[in-house]
Amino acid sequence: MAFVIAPTRELPGAFHAHYLGLFNSTNIGKPSNHIIAIELDCKQNQEFNDIDGNHVGIDINDLKSVESAPASYFSDEENRYVNLSLVGGQPLQLWVEYYGGEKKLNVTLAPINVPKPKIPLLSLKIDLSQIIMDSMFVGFSSATYSFPVPRYVLGWSFKMNGGEARELTLSQLPKLPHPKKHNTRLFKVTFSVIGASTLVFISIFIIHFIVKRKKKFAEVLEDWELDYKPHRFKYKDLYIATKGFKDQELLGTGGFGRVYKGVLPKSKTQVAVKRVSHNSRQGEREFIAEIVSIGKLRHRNIVRLLGYCRRHKGELLLVYDFMPNGSLDKFLFNQTTTETTMISWFLRFRIIKSVASALLYLHEEWEQLVVHRDVKSSNVLLDKELNGSLGDFGLARLYDHGTDPQTTHVVGTLGYLAPELISGTGKANPSVDVFAFGAFLLEVACGRRPIEPEASEKCVVLVEWVISSWSKGSILQTVDPKLGLNYKADEMELVLKLGLLCSQSVPTARPCMRQVVRYLEGEVPLPELSSLYQSIGT
Repeated sequence: MAFVIAPTRELPGAFHAHYLGLFNSTNIGKPSNHIIAIELDCKQNQEFNDIDGNHVGIDINDLKSVESAPASYFSDEENRYVNLSLVGGQPLQLWVEYYGGEKKLNVTLAPINVPKPKIPLLSLKIDLSQIIMDSMFVGFSSATYSFPVPRYVLGWSFKMNGGEARELTLSQLPKLPHPKKHNTRLFKVTFSVIGASTLVFISIFIIHFIVKRKKKFAEVLEDWELDYKPHRFKYKDLYIATKGFKDQELLGTGGFGRVYKGVLPKSKTQVAVKRVSHNSRQGEREFIAEIVSIGKLRHRNIVRLLGYCRRHKGELLLVYDFMPNGSLDKFLFNQTTTETTMISWFLRFRIIKSVASALLYLHEEWEQLVVHRDVKSSNVLLDKELNGSLGDFGLARLYDHGTDPQTTHVVGTLGYLAPELISGTGKANPSVDVFAFGAFLLEVACGRRPIEPEASEKCVVLVEWVISSWSKGSILQTVDPKLGLNYKADEMELVLKLGLLCSQSVPTARPCMRQVVRYLEGEVPLPELSSLYQSIGT
């Protein structure tokens, strides 16, 4: 028989007459079992490399013991190990203890009338937290193979909150049933486990494990957040959703965090989870309030921010709708792009208009003014039909319409940052999004990032290269070579020139997003760019 810790009470699929009732022929030995067993085995099985037919073993997900020894106990009086028999019917005591700090598992055996020996029978260095799951069951299991063998557990003691489990009063234990006469070809095992300290193992382990898990899944929750409860996710749910934030679930990495794919455990909804270190000068409370407010945005070209989770040390997790085709930059800058994976000009132009529509909604059409502050191709996400939506609002700021923005703290990505932010003379207002949108227009049309240090000297800064080509009357020479001639020249020229118009160094010279949308829709002609070179070059 075996003392067992297992993730389920039923152990579905386990053979009742083999493998100690714990496994079957297909799952034995698999790490997915999450089973720990202390076996008391009176049959030698060569399949499992048993040392003899009278041994105690520590089993982890398998019946090939990781540690075993002949049944015996250390006599403190005689200062030596004394053999014990698992066959014969004499009552025995078993202690199983785990020391979390030392990651050590001890197993001790002794006759019923002997105090717990000072030296255990088995001692194994092992980190059981890698095996234990969120919910585990504790008990006993056995299998009889081809002959009937009675086994009895006369008593055991359990302790949850540290210290030793209560000592059993041996005189109050039930008597062993009277052994029945069996066929002489069979042998009888009457085995009792009296766990006076058996559950010290469980208590010590559970305390260590719960403390570790509480620390692992710790969150910061203050009274003021109760108003935002519907928008708050449990860290444990996000941890499970992303499989522990495994690299295999990583969707992308940026300057402000790593984004993981996840499936929420209860709703089975696919989400994207971004881990952000929030050490902004902006107050945490104000930041969360804005995150929750942004979660109310509803626009066909804006990725929904579903909610957040706040942890210790300033870590925030932002939860978004999952977009199956990822970010636009992967299609634009992937060096292995083929004809089947390249995004056409038709789709690029549609995405450009979608992002412009989203920014107009943020700047003018929602109940508050939202400045995104991180417009770029890597934050434009694509659904299964390659429709574009603006995402990642982790840096966004909200203002009431008609108020003067106060934020001067520089955040964003180099190449998309408006010059007034870099110099410290400007604030986070809609014009900084327009500047970033200009850089976005150029990267979509040219297939190049705003700054490419490894490019030739004249092409390092994308906007300067496009200005130079425009001034020579050859602006279409900057078009992404992957497109070949598969684009509409008038649309391409419009996008390139509009990119330059939005990239002017003087904020007031940039168009607003309503004007940008009208240009893209062909409702009004683009103004002449005769003075643009000087405006951008200053």
